[in-house]
Amino acid sequence: MDYATLEPSLYTVKAVFILDNDGNRLLSKHYDPGLYPSMKEQKNFERNVFNKTHKADNEIAFVEGMTVVYKSSIDLFFYVVGSAEENELMLVSVLSCLFESLSQILRKNVERRCLLDNMEGVFLIVDEIIDGGVILESDPQLVLQKVNYRADENPLSEQSVAQVLQSAKEQIKWSILK
Repeated sequence: MDYATLEPSLYTVKAVFILDNDGNRLLSKHYDPGLYPSMKEQKNFERNVFNKTHKADNEIAFVEGMTVVYKSSIDLFFYVVGSAEENELMLVSVLSCLFESLSQILRKNVERRCLLDNMEGVFLIVDEIIDGGVILESDPQLVLQKVNYRADENPLSEQSVAQVLQSAKEQIKWSILK
């Protein structure tokens, strides 16, 4: 066997999205710009996936030449999309990591309202699991450690201007003293 012709490959994801029980987009990240270049095409793909999966009792589907793994919880649908050649077990591990990580930060209350209230944490988790379509992490405990997100901390939007300015002053002071 000629090992020089074998190219190393990384496990990749084409898209991750979360839809509500009506099929409306709550979060969507598409990592292959050539696959669905416009927002309209992305939403059409998401709608097509939702229509084929929301009443099914499966965990995996093959839609438009893509492997789709999915999970539902109360009023949310979580989807991870890979190419037809992608390892389904890796896609399922990404989906499980995403769901378990979100379950931790939402205190086991994985529903639409709680998800929308903690959207900054949701984006941090997705970005920690997948970067540019490449799967970086599939262990929810490591993801939560890296994100270091606590649902009971005040998000930036709830901090007063004085608190933000004080925090900025402290950071500047420490960067100058180093």
